Amino acid sequence: MLKEFVEKKHYKFAESAPDWREAIRMSCESIEADGTVEANYKEDIIKCVETYGPYIVIIPNVAMPHSTQGAEGVNKTAIAFMHLDKPVAFEPDEDGEIKEAQLFFTIASCDGEQHMNNIQRLSELFNNDEAIEALADAHTPEDLIAIQEKFLD
Repeated sequence: MLKEFVEKKHYKFAESAPDWREAIRMSCESIEADGTVEANYKEDIIKCVETYGPYIVIIPNVAMPHSTQGAEGVNKTAIAFMHLDKPVAFEPDEDGEIKEAQLFFTIASCDGEQHMNNIQRLSELFNNDEAIEALADAHTPEDLIAIQEKFLD
């Protein structure tokens, strides 16, 4: 999966984002650049987080930005990866907890079967603590490939 991010140029490494909204916008840049999603998609994700809270932070330090399946402006099913050196904080959830994320796996879906396959592969990655720790220290596409070869192949 990490090699695919590199091959498709679906990755971004950045020092920081001013806030979680801008982090979501930044996480969509690579899939917007190649036409996977239209410009409206990132704003749809932001609206969902504003409405439902930081549901996209699925495990500590990891966010999975997405809108609804078949969302308007999604042309292909894909995942993009973004790494921030400095985690971004989301607004408190209903319990008052503030969640942060440094790793973003942005999902776009228009093919249900391919989407479910992507979710399964992401789940395997998220259950690999060593790989997640290594991703937190990644800074280059070569790092992604090395992490895949070391922890995921």
